[in-house]
Amino acid sequence: MKNLNEDSKGSLNEILFFVANTLKTSLQEINPWQNIKIMHTNIGQDILAGVVVAIIALPLALAFGVGSGLGAITGLWGAIAGGIIGGLFGGCRVGVSGPTGPKMAQLAMIMVGFRLGSGEPDLSAAFAIIFFSGIILIAVSLMGISKLIYYVPYSVVAGFMCGIGVIVMILEFAPFLGYPHPKSVMDGLDSIPNAVMHFKAQALMVSIPTLAILFIWPKIVKIIPKFDIIPAPLIALLAGTTIANMGNFTIEYIGTIPTGFPDLYWPDWSKFDDYLVPAAGLAGLAVFDSLLTCIVADNMTGIKHSSDRESFGQGLANCAAGMVGGLTTATATMRTVANIQSGGKTPLSSVVHGLVLLALVLGLGPYAEQIPMACLAAILFKVGIDILDYRIMPILHRLPLTDMIVFWTVLTVTIVEDLLVAVVVGIVLAFFRFVIEISRVYKSNLNYVENDSTPLSLNENMKNRVKVLRPQGPMFFGSVKQMEDIYGNAEPHETLIIKLKDVSMVDLSGAYALEDLIDKAKNKGKNVLICDAPSHVMKVLNSVKVLDHVEQENHFEVIDDAVNHANKIRKG
Repeated sequence: MKNLNEDSKGSLNEILFFVANTLKTSLQEINPWQNIKIMHTNIGQDILAGVVVAIIALPLALAFGVGSGLGAITGLWGAIAGGIIGGLFGGCRVGVSGPTGPKMAQLAMIMVGFRLGSGEPDLSAAFAIIFFSGIILIAVSLMGISKLIYYVPYSVVAGFMCGIGVIVMILEFAPFLGYPHPKSVMDGLDSIPNAVMHFKAQALMVSIPTLAILFIWPKIVKIIPKFDIIPAPLIALLAGTTIANMGNFTIEYIGTIPTGFPDLYWPDWSKFDDYLVPAAGLAGLAVFDSLLTCIVADNMTGIKHSSDRESFGQGLANCAAGMVGGLTTATATMRTVANIQSGGKTPLSSVVHGLVLLALVLGLGPYAEQIPMACLAAILFKVGIDILDYRIMPILHRLPLTDMIVFWTVLTVTIVEDLLVAVVVGIVLAFFRFVIEISRVYKSNLNYVENDSTPLSLNENMKNRVKVLRPQGPMFFGSVKQMEDIYGNAEPHETLIIKLKDVSMVDLSGAYALEDLIDKAKNKGKNVLICDAPSHVMKVLNSVKVLDHVEQENHFEVIDDAVNHANKIRKG
């Protein structure tokens, strides 16, 4: 008995030590000093970038607030909380947070189940759910599990994003034609026939020009680059509002917007059980949405983000948004990219963007009241179109069957059921697909003996110039991060040879990770050669056009031919 007690105490001590060590590491990771200490290094450009991003964020924040059903002002307070709090505490130094299309769509669906007797959304419930989602995000960051997002298969991500894009377009279709905003996706689908048959001409006179400007403005900017400083959503908002007001159109407008500082909302902890599931859904999407944007920023700047610190920052931002009556937030791709392109390099630009919006909201009310709902519907309709995954859509008919099943299942469940359920279903399907594929590989290997005695002859001189990447085993959603990290830490080189002989299977995530790796190497001026790809791997890579990213003359059957070609490139 004594030994048993000692063993139990030893196990408990090990667990406590592990928990304490994990918390210590997490607290070091989320330290905001990492952001604050660099905010003085790029002050001029950061301030300018913050102002530019605020101009971009203004019409989107108003539109997201209206689209969520909670009101335009909630979008603005969400953008302010996301910009200031997310900037100070987030893990992506150039990230800009605020309401996003996916989070707006998810919250709109959640609020179908939280309505007052009058049919209006229960604002107290909405802001409590947003607050609790922030608490969950903080817990996720402290547990250090934010990185698990990288193991979600690409077919799940694509189905999820396309489903959200479709939801946004369905919800905005009736307002685009001059009718009230539907309360749910099903209501939106039901309203389409009547809205089409009895559309309101004045609403279309606003929404169609607004949408047209959103499509045409980027083309104008290419012709006249100086116009790049004026964001398309702002031009579209001004044009739509001007048309409606000059024509004295009798259509729906935003209406009264409260000015001044907001009322504070403190969550009702007694209803935590009721709010837990929707809050977890919002938190999951916040991680999903934010870290995907962070990866985009990493690729643009070459500086890696901190996943756990980003989740922590989003947690605090959502807690703040819930308390001030703001919309749920995440790191926003459009605003982050605009920040980078405008010269933003530190979190100061995000904070400035939040402060500019705060100054605007304190005196903006009378002007924003004149914005027509059809104009905002057009802006959101374009957001829905942009959310669709245009990387996967052109090659849907060529996807491997299992990836296609996962994609369409996730897309359908996202639209008709719930976003969180859709992701869970997609991951489960992808897992079963992986198990089946691996079992097939093991069966085939029983009768397969590798007989490759050809030496890989890289002399010392070439070893300094040529690197060989040899992925082994399944190249799937679970191995993508490892492959990216291995290449990311490679020593300087001129030529990259990718040897695929030992790849047993490849899914969509693996294929696109390989494509991204190839593009990243080529963008840095590297020569990329590919060799030894098994036929079943070639079939998948060809179906999604990954091999199109490597010139035909750089495809080789065996590694020695690739090495010889690399040597010729050097001599040439």
